[in-house]
Amino acid sequence: MELKNRILKIAQEAKAATRNLSLISSEVKNETLKNMAAALRKNSGAILAANQKDLKKAQEKGFSPAFIERLSLNEKIIDEMAKSLEEIAKLADPVGEIIKMWKRPNGLIIGRMRVPIGVIGIIYESRPNVTSDCIGLCLKSGNSVILRGGSEAINSNLAIFCLLRKIATKFGIPAGALQMVSTTDRKAVDMLLGLSQYIDLIIPRGGESLIREVAHKSKIPVIKHYKGICHIFVDESAKLDMAVKVCFNAKVQRPATCNAMETMLVHEKIARKFLPKIFLEFKKARVKIKGCSQTKKILKDVELVEEKDFYTEYLDLILSVKVVKDIDEAIKHIAQYGTQHSDAIITENDKNALKFLREVDSAAVYVNASTRFTDGYQFGLGAEMGISTDKLHARGPMGLEELTSYKYIVFGSGQIRT
Repeated sequence: MELKNRILKIAQEAKAATRNLSLISSEVKNETLKNMAAALRKNSGAILAANQKDLKKAQEKGFSPAFIERLSLNEKIIDEMAKSLEEIAKLADPVGEIIKMWKRPNGLIIGRMRVPIGVIGIIYESRPNVTSDCIGLCLKSGNSVILRGGSEAINSNLAIFCLLRKIATKFGIPAGALQMVSTTDRKAVDMLLGLSQYIDLIIPRGGESLIREVAHKSKIPVIKHYKGICHIFVDESAKLDMAVKVCFNAKVQRPATCNAMETMLVHEKIARKFLPKIFLEFKKARVKIKGCSQTKKILKDVELVEEKDFYTEYLDLILSVKVVKDIDEAIKHIAQYGTQHSDAIITENDKNALKFLREVDSAAVYVNASTRFTDGYQFGLGAEMGISTDKLHARGPMGLEELTSYKYIVFGSGQIRT
């Protein structure tokens, strides 16, 4: 009963804060964000000390290297967190923006105005930088936020949250607008997911099992993506040096992320030239290749890929490779095995580039660029609340605009309906 009351109080305070928060000026929000960024840099030592506690526990529990990598903070990451807040401060405030206006024959002038969604609950795992990103985006978009991070990052998350909330209240932001569920009791999540009268949206960030559980249990609308099985198709007209560079980056730069390449598709006409070239680079980086039968004829030492592998999000230095006869087979493969996250084509053929852009139904579709760019900061959104593969109401990296809804505003001069 005590936990239930605590969670209810958090939700009620967040809801109560939304009206005053929506009235905070852009200038105050921006100044708050800049001071939050400065506080992160100034207090990086304390944040890193808290992070070390989490890392020690994670290592004792035998978590995977990929998990440890997601959990780890350093001076560079903290500086990036600060830069994200500064970038959010520079962006136009969406609250109150008039999206469109039109005049009806009866003289009514009708428009749409952006408004905050209200209270947003974030349920996330392992990445402590999510704490500051979500606080920054919700503050700028006028939304109250309730954060519930994973138990494995509890010390890091609390250190960041308490620091940023202290700055926020100093600048007059309602205390209830920034909330964190500090208990590691999993029952707290179930309680949050039932409070539809106070919470307007849930965004889960983490592994597929967490996201599916949240989507199944929630009585509140959920925006999500389950996993990222991202593809790159190397077309017959591709510049091979470019293809090597892009594919290597998409797999190796940060393999534990949802926008890393998991399957590489190669046109059969260039497979014998391209595969040995890229294999040398992957071998240096210790990437394990699982190839189709045609791939194995060219690269003798690779493991034979199984169909289940094409459905697998490795989040590791493992890659599925398939040789395809043309762009149509590549697009068909992506449609069957992909997760509508991020997919790319490497080509010098404009017709094929446009065909790929038009026919691949993913949240982000690329021509001659790495899928690793599917990220709010990289897209110029300052940061992201998450990446959505849903189609309602947001898709792709979620920035400020995706954290607003709209209302109709109507100007009349005494009109009545007859």
